Amino acid sequence: MIYFASDIHLGGGSRATQRGVERRFLQWLESIEPTAEAVYLVGDIFDFWFEYHKVVPKGFVRVLGKLAQMTDRGIRVVMLTGNHDMWVRDYLTEECGIELHTTPQTVTLQGKRFYISHGDNTNIKGQPMLKLINCIFRSKILRFLVSWLIHPDLFLSFGEWWSGSSRKAHKTQTDLRYLDPLIEYAKGYKESPVDHFVFGHIHIPHQTGNITFLGNWAESCSWAELDENGNITLKTK
Repeated sequence: MIYFASDIHLGGGSRATQRGVERRFLQWLESIEPTAEAVYLVGDIFDFWFEYHKVVPKGFVRVLGKLAQMTDRGIRVVMLTGNHDMWVRDYLTEECGIELHTTPQTVTLQGKRFYISHGDNTNIKGQPMLKLINCIFRSKILRFLVSWLIHPDLFLSFGEWWSGSSRKAHKTQTDLRYLDPLIEYAKGYKESPVDHFVFGHIHIPHQTGNITFLGNWAESCSWAELDENGNITLKTK
């Protein structure tokens, strides 16, 4: 079985919320471990992650330990970055064995072609300010300057504040119209044949046609399962 989850936002919210989300996610990882061939984590696994050369955010040790244990057992754990955890380096790969990707992936799984993407930087041509912000945040020059000029305590504190502000500004989404830009993108996708699209980011667990939106873990605790016949099913905890 191949599993997909996104938008865990580890470290987000109050201390009680953080512990609750981490506990539920850890329990889920333990429950799927016996049957998992691979686990795709489709962005925003952390509420904020900025990795210096020798410094990473503290916390998440239970989850990171479990992911390392899974990869040690031969289970593939593949992480695609989202808009909250795009600033990865090599720590998660070297310490936990996680395969990291900073761009959408088109892969063959169980005989079907899948397009997998967090979705935050997809079909935003009509939003010039968002395009500018995404360009700035993904700048290697900015990342280099931050790494060398700003003390980790200062920048990580700023990042936690920024992530919290972003979360409050975008309250829990329930209107399916939020899905429209990604649905439009999938319907117009012509770069290569794709059987199914998997997106995160929107926080609404939903399936329509050949598109699966994974939802999030603070509210819905949802994920998707791909069986050996290539059938993908959306689940909730």
